[in-house]
Amino acid sequence: MKKTSNLAGKVFTHSAHDRTARRIVMEEKKDTLGMLDLVIRPGFCVKENQIIKVNQAAESLFITPGTDVRPLLLTGAEEYAAFTGGCLYLTLNLSSHSCGASVTRVDDIDVFLLEQESDNGELRSMALAARELREPLTNVMITADSLFPLCAAESSPRTAEQVARLNRGLFQILRIIGNMSDAERCAAVSHQETVDIPALFAEFFEKAETLVSHTGITLTYEGPDQPIYGLADREQLERAVLNILSNAIKFTPKGGTVAAKLTRSGRMLRLSVTDSGSGIAQNVRSSVFSRYLRQPALEDSRYGIGLGMVLIRTAAAHHGGAVLIDQPEGVGTRITMTMSIRQSKQATLRSNVLRVDYAGERDHGLIELSECLPTELYE
Repeated sequence: MKKTSNLAGKVFTHSAHDRTARRIVMEEKKDTLGMLDLVIRPGFCVKENQIIKVNQAAESLFITPGTDVRPLLLTGAEEYAAFTGGCLYLTLNLSSHSCGASVTRVDDIDVFLLEQESDNGELRSMALAARELREPLTNVMITADSLFPLCAAESSPRTAEQVARLNRGLFQILRIIGNMSDAERCAAVSHQETVDIPALFAEFFEKAETLVSHTGITLTYEGPDQPIYGLADREQLERAVLNILSNAIKFTPKGGTVAAKLTRSGRMLRLSVTDSGSGIAQNVRSSVFSRYLRQPALEDSRYGIGLGMVLIRTAAAHHGGAVLIDQPEGVGTRITMTMSIRQSKQATLRSNVLRVDYAGERDHGLIELSECLPTELYE
């Protein structure tokens, strides 16, 4: 049944379906605004660049309704201007200090959820624990390195396979400890130097392609041919790239593809990695940047404590960029990490956190991709 109304000479026809759809949309908006009050983390809602709702935790940060959110964006301004869906991680400038925030869109409302000061305390605790674990693990790996060649030469193929599984497990533990140790550096960054950034990324993907070829998944990379020089933290970017690839590979079935592309837009570089996997579940998209979020992989259960995405978003923030995770039509998941092209060290965030070489002489790719590479690579 349809109802017709006349307003200012214009005729509008409303079906029962139309009215139901509008009511559902209004209820979703009401739920979004209402649920914000139940969130412990500081958060606020934005519509058309204006803050329209602030929860109690965010009020203590002097965030008020009616404020234009754009001047608060320390990184990710371009990404937010083009944001249409998915989950975006950027950095805000609040009361003279920076604060990370994840952004998700519900209908036409953007929900900002901010990091808390207590998060940094948790990260420091994990870093301290990692330092305590590093020495005994190093001793175990030194002993294992001396035993593995003997076992492989003198034992049966079955024993050699078991030794390889043990070695792979040690690499996975080393990755966890490395992630925990680097977690403390989420507050600041150092060790940036001027490099040819496209050449750096090409080097990362060239090394990774050799390893990924053993998984039955095709990895492709496309980047600028011309040099682009800027400040970069080589190790931090390499770990971010390898963590992005690890996520893509774990959720892509054998025979699938992972396509990476580096492009330039003005003073920004944009790395997009798209997989052909199952995509991110609808009910966890808003929490995709959470430190402890885990999704079941397609095959083997994964190891780790969910810090990979923290390292990715940190690398982006420290290089003046942001991270966007979305699901393009027809493909699985796309992770886009941006970074600004900077030459001045004054523009670089600083850190007094000591960097520890967690890998030693071991291949970073074998460590960071240890959750998804075949066991035989660790023989």
